[in-house]
Amino acid sequence: MDALRASEIGPPPAPAHVAIIMDGNGRWAQSRGLPRIAGHKRGAESVRRAVRAAAELGVSYLTLFGFSSENWNRPEGEVGELMELLRLYLESEIDALDEHGVRLRVIGDRSRFGSSIVGLIDRAETRTAGNSRITVILALSYGGRQEIVQAVRRLATRAAEGLLDPRAIDEATFTDALETAGIPDPDLLIRTSGELRISNFLLWQLAYTELVFTDVLWPDFCEEELVAAIAAYNRRERRYGASVGPR
Repeated sequence: MDALRASEIGPPPAPAHVAIIMDGNGRWAQSRGLPRIAGHKRGAESVRRAVRAAAELGVSYLTLFGFSSENWNRPEGEVGELMELLRLYLESEIDALDEHGVRLRVIGDRSRFGSSIVGLIDRAETRTAGNSRITVILALSYGGRQEIVQAVRRLATRAAEGLLDPRAIDEATFTDALETAGIPDPDLLIRTSGELRISNFLLWQLAYTELVFTDVLWPDFCEEELVAAIAAYNRRERRYGASVGPR
């Protein structure tokens, strides 16, 4: 892939943090008469393209919603295939991620994964911890409501232990109790496949995020789709709740 120039997305430069809900793998496979896992495998190729393109465009953080807490309710066979695909990704991609300066972080409930996958996640995070070209955050076994509940529990525990004055809790304190502590909120959220909802994803962090929805199914998502979404973002005026001029 040729390097993507800033002129292709127009001023201002690419947003610092892009989040993507990767949707449509199953429908992609179904439309071709293939098993659902074929769509997930093709979707993994789209992950590689998205990471590479985001890095070339100057995106500092890329968060990918890979597996939700609700996805555990899918048929056992499909969940097993997804876990094997995740295992293969963590084993096969870590060298390339490290070589290209990608820092990998994982958010979500790791307790539901097997010990081997947890070990692979830990090793990938440790190995890439010093990289700084782009940080890729994989949301795995993740749910926004669950994350908020866990943050409340952490703060409540500290307060009960006398380590935190409840009156001192503000938005910054709460943000620091989330799994994304230290990561700026997304500037842009992209959801593929034509669905128009955020599906329990980064509920606190998306308060002022610009949303772009595309009908493209995730396995067909390419560099040009990312460029188009960023171009749409750049055409918007971010107000953060403030009114600017007549409406």
